[in-house]
Amino acid sequence: MSRTPRRLLAVLALSTAVLLVPGVASAQGGGDATGTVEDGGGGTSVSGDFAVTVNGRTANPAAGKDYKLDGVAPTSPVLVSGRHVGFRIDPATLGVYDYTLTGAADAQRMVTAPTVVFASKVPLLTPAQLSGVRIDQLRLRDDTLVVTFSTAAGRLKVQAKDAPQGGIFQMEQEFGAPIEFVHTLGGGLFYFVNEFTGKVNFGNGVPGEATHQMLLGKDSPQVATKLAQTATVTRWSVASGGRLGGVLGEDAIELSAGATNCTSDCQARNRIQGSLPVPPDPTAPTPIG
Repeated sequence: MSRTPRRLLAVLALSTAVLLVPGVASAQGGGDATGTVEDGGGGTSVSGDFAVTVNGRTANPAAGKDYKLDGVAPTSPVLVSGRHVGFRIDPATLGVYDYTLTGAADAQRMVTAPTVVFASKVPLLTPAQLSGVRIDQLRLRDDTLVVTFSTAAGRLKVQAKDAPQGGIFQMEQEFGAPIEFVHTLGGGLFYFVNEFTGKVNFGNGVPGEATHQMLLGKDSPQVATKLAQTATVTRWSVASGGRLGGVLGEDAIELSAGATNCTSDCQARNRIQGSLPVPPDPTAPTPIG
């Protein structure tokens, strides 16, 4: 029923130099207007391949095949590992922890070694809202994972794509009331105001060169309000049916409008058709505060 996963760090040799094409002029969607996993990861030279471990059992279906899991009570963190991305979901909080880029050799990679981009992305749920956590539905196919957790009070959906860039992560809550989400960056990363767009991005300030592009990202909210911002932490109030997406690379700095306030079928309704202009990389970004 399952196979041994391709381990998070068992990727193509990171010593292989990848020549990048400088001055890319457009992005292919994602960003503020979508921030969804459906739009992320285009143009990679090495396709993604997720494996997932639930209650000590690992699944990594063959290429083009589906793995499904329904109605299971998780007794330990759900582990997700891929060629480009890895993280874990703790059923005790329904938070995502150690969201990591592996640095696998790829024309779109932004790091050359495993790098924790987010130490945590946590919805601040009450004990009542966390009562009776179950995996209502989990779907895994190649580079895409969708898992919905249900509790006695509501639901939380996590969508992820195994790619080095794009709109490759989002969390959506359905608890009938606003929920506060806290995003904490990994070590060495910081939020800053992009000099070319005026938007808040995050990264490590390391310029791109022959082996990698510049690490750039953005929180992508939909029906969510920012409550507080520091150099390493952002706090959001997310309405029921709203979401917080994670966008990496060119899609994080594209010159797009903000997301619309939809709470249903947002991925299809707000998808950008065509490409959007991308400004130059920031120069010497400075942490907020």
